[in-house]
Amino acid sequence: MKAFMDKDFLLESETARKLYHDYAAATPILDYHCHINPREIAEDRQFDNITQVWLGGDHYKWRFMRSCGVEEKYITGDASDYEKFCAWAECLGKAIGNPLFHWSHLELQRYFGYQGVLNKKTADEVWTLCNEKLRHPSMSVRNLIKRSNVTLLCTTDDPVDSLEWHEQIAADSSFDVKVLPAWRPDKAMNIEKADYLEYLGKLAAAADMSAITTFAALKDALKARMEYFAQRDCSVSDHGLEYVMYQPASEAEVEAIFAKRTSGQTVTREEELKFKTAFLIFVGREYHRRNWAMQLHYGCKRDNNTARFLQLGPDTGFDCINNHTPSAQLADFLNALNVTDELPKTVIYSLNPQDNQAIGSIIGCFQDSSAAAKIQQGSAWWFNDHKTGMQDQMISLANLGNLSGFVGMLTDSRSFLSYTRHEYFRRILCNLLGGWVENGEFPADYHILGEIVTDISYHNARRYFNFPL
Repeated sequence: MKAFMDKDFLLESETARKLYHDYAAATPILDYHCHINPREIAEDRQFDNITQVWLGGDHYKWRFMRSCGVEEKYITGDASDYEKFCAWAECLGKAIGNPLFHWSHLELQRYFGYQGVLNKKTADEVWTLCNEKLRHPSMSVRNLIKRSNVTLLCTTDDPVDSLEWHEQIAADSSFDVKVLPAWRPDKAMNIEKADYLEYLGKLAAAADMSAITTFAALKDALKARMEYFAQRDCSVSDHGLEYVMYQPASEAEVEAIFAKRTSGQTVTREEELKFKTAFLIFVGREYHRRNWAMQLHYGCKRDNNTARFLQLGPDTGFDCINNHTPSAQLADFLNALNVTDELPKTVIYSLNPQDNQAIGSIIGCFQDSSAAAKIQQGSAWWFNDHKTGMQDQMISLANLGNLSGFVGMLTDSRSFLSYTRHEYFRRILCNLLGGWVENGEFPADYHILGEIVTDISYHNARRYFNFPL
């Protein structure tokens, strides 16, 4: 029997162990997509207790606690931080087979030096240990990032954001980790939302415009804000989509749809999709012109529990996989940009694991010499970022494309302890490659294998996103 989560955790062969320990383990982290708050980095926040750093905003944990029948009071309610931690500890003790069990214990090992198991019996011991360590200056937000060997991270930022915290971080020579903005224009695209007109007012103000009353004016405002982001070293965008739609319309028709919405009327579903198609085509061309990468996250049906959404708001653990993700429209959208030679570097993520092969076949249609692995299948995302999901995504990518050119893992997290997810991913990667070598499917050439491992872990993303490192 193997020891519980020891130094060779998930590494099932000698080749896997060599690849991880000799190559992957010491390679830095480049976290090109996360949801952490740049203000907390600028102010170098110090957490009062483990609940604040571990359970605040973590809908992964919240979903599991609800699955265990925990009362909402102990999840997002008014229970004390200690009570919430104890509730989580009891749940975690039974989380067999769930990646939360591995993630949580990797964090306890790497940041707190705790080699035991967290459950209801050890909750008080771990609570005391973690809180004592969190009081030390070495456990501030900036120091957690530094000790995680992170060289650069990208937050997720709306076009109206002032980026003041990014500017403050960049001006501070005492902190050498780059914290860059990433452009997330969903609110500018979501014409069907009730607060869309209110948002247009905010965007106009940010772009120094009196108002946005036409689609042409919206494009001007977005270009102005892209320039503002670019001046602060932004080189990556991100979109959260139901699916990648492609329902083209003439410029005049799109202007009419926009005029209808800005007059206070509701647009039809067909009009919404035509507008969003025009929006994505426009920003895609701008990304190409600026050499920005475009990330497309799709396949999520959000806020399914209406009662809880009204009580708690979005991003609280009530989203699910949407099976309606037509791959033909994704191909048509990429082709619409490619036909005029304006297709930017693009990373495609689907929440539905059944889309792996479809994505793999589509990206091969649009590769060219302008960038290595120009069109990427993104890492196993959200409900798929577990051992099985990561293996399946990488095997599919290897079968249909260029795994060695893969830009690798990201945290997609709101927690400053989530960098161990990169370790988790790298162990799974090394075990997968090691298995192929041990089975005689690839030569035991460690010069090439080591390069593949470190490229996927770090260097591919550094080159792909054109980051200023």
